[in-house]
Amino acid sequence: MFLTPYFSTQDNQFQFTREQASHFAKKVAGDYNPIHDEDNKRFCVPGDLLFAVLLQKEGISQKMRFDFSGMVNDGIALSIENKCEKESSVVDANGKEYLHMSREGETSHNAAFIEHVVTNYVQFSGMNFPHIMVPLMEEQQMMINCQRPLVIYESMEVEFDRLDLTHPEVDFTGATFEVEGKRGVVTLNFAFKEGDEIVGKGVKRMVASGLKPYDQESVDDLVNRFNARKDLFLAKVAA
Repeated sequence: MFLTPYFSTQDNQFQFTREQASHFAKKVAGDYNPIHDEDNKRFCVPGDLLFAVLLQKEGISQKMRFDFSGMVNDGIALSIENKCEKESSVVDANGKEYLHMSREGETSHNAAFIEHVVTNYVQFSGMNFPHIMVPLMEEQQMMINCQRPLVIYESMEVEFDRLDLTHPEVDFTGATFEVEGKRGVVTLNFAFKEGDEIVGKGVKRMVASGLKPYDQESVDDLVNRFNARKDLFLAKVAA
C-alpha cells in the first residue's frame, strides 16, 4: 500500500516518526506548513496522514464525517477503537481521542479506490496555502500571524453518490473565511468528479487563530519563505 513508508505498525498499533510524517506532508500532500517540519518544536503529525491511515484500515463509506480533536506528536502509539458499526476513533494508549469518524451507507475496501481518493484529497488539502488562504485573507483584510502561522484542521465531511468508482478526482468548488475577532473559520468546498460526472461532494473546515489586520508585505514575506522552503526540500530530495 502506498502509505507503507509513512507509518509503522506493531501489535495492532501504529505510530509515526517525524521523518515519516514530514515526508508525507511534503511528498504526498504538497504541504509545507512549518509545523510538520522534523525539527519544529511545535511539530505535529498532519491530520491528513491520520485520515489516510484510518481510511486504509476502515475503508471508504458513502457518507463520512471526520472530527479532529488533538495534535499527534511523533512516537505516540495509536490504535483504532470501533465504538459501534458506524463510529471509529483514533486513540492513544490512555484512550485520548485524536480523530473521530462517523459513517453511513455502504463501505468499500477496494485498495486502489482508497489510494486514489486519499491521494487526490490530500493533494487538494495541501493546496490550502498559499493558493486558497491568501486570496481569502486579502478579501477579509485579516491575516494569520505570519511569524507563527497556526491553522488547525477542525473537521471534514465527504459524501459519495455511489461507490462503484475507479478514479474520482477532487474539484475545488469555492471557499469562505468567516472572521470573528482574532479567530476565523476557513471552509473549503469540493466535489468528486469521475469524467464529466459529479459523483460526490465534501467540505473541509479549519480554524485560524491569532488573526491580525491584513498587511500585504507580511503576507508576501510569508509566501516567499514558504516557496523557499519548498524549493529547498525538493532540491534535497532530488539530490
